[in-house]
Amino acid sequence: MKAVGARQYLPVLDPGCLVEFEAEKPAPGPLDLLVRVRAVAVNPVDTKIRASLAAGPHDPPRILGWDAAGSVETVGAEVVGFSPGDEVFYAGDLTRPGCNAEFQAVDSRLVAHKPASWSFAEAAAIPLAGLTAWELIFERMGVDPHGNDSGRHLLIINGAGGVGSALIPIARSAGLIVIATASRPETKAWCFSLGAHHVIHHRKPLRQQAEALGITGFPFIANLFNTETYWETTADLIAPFGALGLIVEPREKLHIGDPLKAKCVRIVWEFMAARAKFQSPDMHLQGQYLAAIAARCDAGDFPKLNTRIFDGLTVDHLREAHAGMEQGTAIGKWVIAL
Repeated sequence: MKAVGARQYLPVLDPGCLVEFEAEKPAPGPLDLLVRVRAVAVNPVDTKIRASLAAGPHDPPRILGWDAAGSVETVGAEVVGFSPGDEVFYAGDLTRPGCNAEFQAVDSRLVAHKPASWSFAEAAAIPLAGLTAWELIFERMGVDPHGNDSGRHLLIINGAGGVGSALIPIARSAGLIVIATASRPETKAWCFSLGAHHVIHHRKPLRQQAEALGITGFPFIANLFNTETYWETTADLIAPFGALGLIVEPREKLHIGDPLKAKCVRIVWEFMAARAKFQSPDMHLQGQYLAAIAARCDAGDFPKLNTRIFDGLTVDHLREAHAGMEQGTAIGKWVIAL
């Protein structure tokens, strides 16, 4: 089968940073689905895995990509709830070959039927960002999904990125008042289109802008950008007994004492791939969460996050998408249709 992967780490401007090659068609295990991939999305994690390959060389190349939609070819002997021909979407497992290929074997517990009214390309933009946002706000930060936290404020730093784009409507559905950060006119407009109540400029002092909105402290803050860049700012803005949600690993040591200790702040990490990586007994929850999101999509209660669709899984298209992730120029999700 056709696949695109990386043999070693090379800068994205190097034509050899990704290579097309012929790979063996995967054989599904007892709990796996073999999926014919119809569309994939590109995420910052793709570039981070590529960077982790160092000098290599990896033979065969490492197949990247962990956001896909497609149709089921075959099902493993222990699979329930799926049949050949089903249209599905999922974020996959970082410990296994990715979805930048014609076929992929994926654990069925991580999979859901895609939104029936959406195309494969539209559906592929949802899983990784949607799951990260869902788990972060409801599991890690403790927001009540049924509205018992309605009217409380949530600050989302980097609202126009992939996870921020999913988090804005999910938080709105729980009744939170959403304040997102963005800096460009197009990213501000994108955040408003997703349902943000207010958008403030993340390159300007956040406290002054928050106070102009009448907010002196946030019970919930989701920092979806560099953790250390906003560490002191979030420590200042978090309300006593608040929850600070993080997804980006810091590159330097952080001071986690006062004022965070004095405020009894809950600092939580979200890593969507953890359930699959550690084979947790509740892996099936990711399939359930995706099914809940799919139902919202079909009901018109969840927005389409794709802002750009490339036609064809090629090295050039993937290199351009990786560059967009590395440079932070992408708004929403970029998708490649096979």
